Amino acid sequence: MEQEIQLNQHNKQEYPPMHTCEHIVNRTMVNLFGCGRAVSAHIERKKSKLDFALPQAPTEADIERIEATVNDTIARHLDVTTEFITQQEASERFDMKRLPEGASDTVRVVKVGDYDECLCIGLHVANTAEIGTFKIISSDYKDGIFRMRFKLI
Repeated sequence: MEQEIQLNQHNKQEYPPMHTCEHIVNRTMVNLFGCGRAVSAHIERKKSKLDFALPQAPTEADIERIEATVNDTIARHLDVTTEFITQQEASERFDMKRLPEGASDTVRVVKVGDYDECLCIGLHVANTAEIGTFKIISSDYKDGIFRMRFKLI
């Protein structure tokens, strides 16, 4: 008899293309700048923002490189898949600081092809071909935090 996986309830209804794009942006920032994933996120259908802790402000060339890298990744038409593992297994692969207290023993890993994987319970597209084009609409840097605002077109 197959056991049903029990996950915590999720209290948000993300827009799947934007939410999946957030995963790609996070991995891009980690890859390009060696920083952690976003310290703050506000993801909405029309526009979104992410904050990253960086020791210095990215240059205009850096911002263009972020945008190009995210769009190149989207254009690879990567499948977005999920995997269910125990918290113990997850602790060997992921930073567990954001896992809510009292989270279920089973956690979900969302994978964007071979580009990114992270713990997530939100809604995602099945393939990056469903995302559209990523556009950074503005950014600023203050007190060690780089904030980017972006949309999908």
